[in-house]
Amino acid sequence: MPDTHLIQVPSMKDWVSPEEWQMRVDLAACYRLAARYGWVDLTGTHISARVAAPAGQHHFLINPHGLLFQQVTASNLVKIDQDGRKIQESPYPVNPAGFVIHSAIHMRNEEAICVFHSHTVAGMGVSMQEEGLVMASQHSAFFFDNLGYHDIEHMEAGVEGRDILANDLGTRRALIMRNHGLLTTGRTVAEAFQIMHWLERACAGQIAAQASGAKLRKMSDRTCEPFSAFYRSTSLKRGAMAWPSLLTTLETSDPDYKN
Repeated sequence: MPDTHLIQVPSMKDWVSPEEWQMRVDLAACYRLAARYGWVDLTGTHISARVAAPAGQHHFLINPHGLLFQQVTASNLVKIDQDGRKIQESPYPVNPAGFVIHSAIHMRNEEAICVFHSHTVAGMGVSMQEEGLVMASQHSAFFFDNLGYHDIEHMEAGVEGRDILANDLGTRRALIMRNHGLLTTGRTVAEAFQIMHWLERACAGQIAAQASGAKLRKMSDRTCEPFSAFYRSTSLKRGAMAWPSLLTTLETSDPDYKN
């Protein structure tokens, strides 16, 4: 792979619509926040977002392959089609195989504007467990009846396995990819980030509790149901509520994300 990490990309602000520019800024912020929270795997994993496209086409933004998340900016995000091919000039490469997961969701769910995939230690740890996420914490209860599971064996099918992945997620906004990691979707970048925060926190809590060797105190379905309903009714609102403050934190540490 050519050494592209020092290439300066001119600002795209005046070359795209105001709506696309705002999506670029939000998605770049999401990458920087993922780095800040430690939800990274070097240059692996992706966060993608849908942008407007001509009739009959589908366009998405994704990270330039090879850059760390803390190097992503609004302008160096790469615009691709549903097959992961660049449709706009960029000096950065794209990992088409990495977009298979995202395209599976974007192409089947119009509300999946943003798709967030991670390989965190806690997420992988829970994904390795036969029982998956245990309903033993408030954060896990948010995902009662709101969480899908996808077997890693289906990933061998590549593009042909996209329908299986989309079906396993269904209308939910969160998925545990067994022996692999986590995935969330959102009607906005902020919502996908918020749901990933909740899911990551639930997984981290489970791993921490299990490390003590104590038996987990599981909650009943009846106890979980109000938390699950709360999650379904407020995920978008709460994502929007936290987002401005999250962006404020970047103004000090990572102001160049908006470049």
